[in-house]
Amino acid sequence: MARRKKRFPCGHRGYGQICHRCAQKEEERAKKKEEKQMWEATFAADSVDLTDLPKNVVLKARRIIASLERQQDYRQFRGKRLRHDRFIISIPVTRHYRLLCRDRGSNLVPEAVISHEDYNVCKPGS
Repeated sequence: MARRKKRFPCGHRGYGQICHRCAQKEEERAKKKEEKQMWEATFAADSVDLTDLPKNVVLKARRIIASLERQQDYRQFRGKRLRHDRFIISIPVTRHYRLLCRDRGSNLVPEAVISHEDYNVCKPGS
């Protein structure tokens, strides 16, 4: 006698006690949720608000900020002083984002990561 496939409440058919397709999807959802929570927890240690930025920008900005904290020169990252306020330094993070830092004499203090569009519209730091 051949076993018949039964229909689960979700609409799938199978032989077991549970729908393995739905169970696997639920596992993947739980894993993604956990990864997202771990990613969001990393923002607590940032000195600048990076929460609304794309992942590649966040990673590169963190790397640049860490290098600046180790007293590396901002010119290594193609950073430049602004003409209207020489104490503000603009460092390109990607083609579309800039890291703004304030020169405090002996060190640079990161202030914000802004899009290049916002950077061009108004004078940063004012």
